[in-house]
Amino acid sequence: MKIFINAKDLGNLNTAVKEAFEVKKNRFMYKHLGENKTLLMVFFNSSLRTRLSTQKASMNLGMNTIVLDINHGTWKLETERGIIMDGDKPEHILEAIPVMGCYCDIIGVRSFAKFESKLDDYSENILQQFIRYSNKPVFSMEGATTHPLQAFADLITIEEFKKKSHPKVVLSWAPHPKALPQAVPNSFVDFMNEADVDLVITHPKGYELDPRFVRGAMVEYNQRKAFEGADFIYAKNWAVYEDTRYGQVLSKDRNWTIDTAKMNLTNHAKFMHCLPIRRNMIVTDEVIESPQSIVIQEASNREISCQVVLKRMLENL
Repeated sequence: MKIFINAKDLGNLNTAVKEAFEVKKNRFMYKHLGENKTLLMVFFNSSLRTRLSTQKASMNLGMNTIVLDINHGTWKLETERGIIMDGDKPEHILEAIPVMGCYCDIIGVRSFAKFESKLDDYSENILQQFIRYSNKPVFSMEGATTHPLQAFADLITIEEFKKKSHPKVVLSWAPHPKALPQAVPNSFVDFMNEADVDLVITHPKGYELDPRFVRGAMVEYNQRKAFEGADFIYAKNWAVYEDTRYGQVLSKDRNWTIDTAKMNLTNHAKFMHCLPIRRNMIVTDEVIESPQSIVIQEASNREISCQVVLKRMLENL
């Protein structure tokens, strides 16, 4: 594996999940693979779980790790071609990327959507430049449009906690005070469409996701109806994808907040979220603190999803 940005990059998901369970049983089994190898983690945006889990995964594999926070302790980087660089950005990303590649064996990149241009966001401009110019394997630590490490961890968690072979999994929009990218829901839907689950997406009208990710998944605009008989509830907010209103917040309707009454409609469903989470906006205290909540176990599996990806990249160096 040289690139990891979506579900298909993992190949057969059943095989990938089995590999994840093997890694989880013995995190240090493949430590020899990373000996004298270096991971560079490049952060254009802040992080908690991704930073910690990725660094821990690389350490489990015996790797050296360099963490680079762009714009904090480094030169500010210009990312656009053709611009006259007479502002506060003294270095261009087209020189910076190959230099970064000189100092490492694998690169992870975290660069969020800016909501300035849908075309720029959905072309994954920054991530694609790392793939093109670094001459190193590159994986996404969350891009403008996808968060594959999170979605892979979500799948591992569902496989751990499911009580039947074909569970009903519901992705539910929930209110949030500001505009959030579609990266997490895009990747979650991408992975669930390739997995052996019954996927339902529920959100208010106007919050439809990119059809390339939704594909044949069922969309139900009635949240309560969607929750009926569900085995897993995955809550997430996202802003509008549609062209003319891209990045807008149409609603903060707290009738979509996930509470005990809604969870009681499910088949004793487990509650999931990628974190961080706005309590009593996305979900009530009662639900996230209940035995149904598996958000901590889900976050723990971020280490495992990343370790599988790094392991495969190291095996192909």
